Amino acid sequence: MALDSFGFIFTGRGMDPATDRAVIERDGFRTLVVAVPEPAGALAVAAAMVEEGVQLIELCGGFGPLWTAKVIEAVEGKVPVGSVGYGPEAIDQMAALFPPAAATAADGT
Repeated sequence: MALDSFGFIFTGRGMDPATDRAVIERDGFRTLVVAVPEPAGALAVAAAMVEEGVQLIELCGGFGPLWTAKVIEAVEGKVPVGSVGYGPEAIDQMAALFPPAAATAADGT
């Protein structure tokens, strides 16, 4: 079986998965890109992607291993789920982009 349908989920402040999505199709290949406001939103989105026929799901690097595992559980292992990874050289930059929720609430950003 060839890969015909790929899904990508990313997080972004204020995103709405019902409207913040894009489909790219060409020559029988379909990519579905969906934005969620926080990682927890990916659970329902990933399950819906599988129901729509997505064969493989990739998560943006902001999800990390914990949320990747939760998405794998949400799709009940029906499709492979992977995530973008960043090397140790990007730790400081990633921490600045994705601060812990408590730090975000404390400084108002």
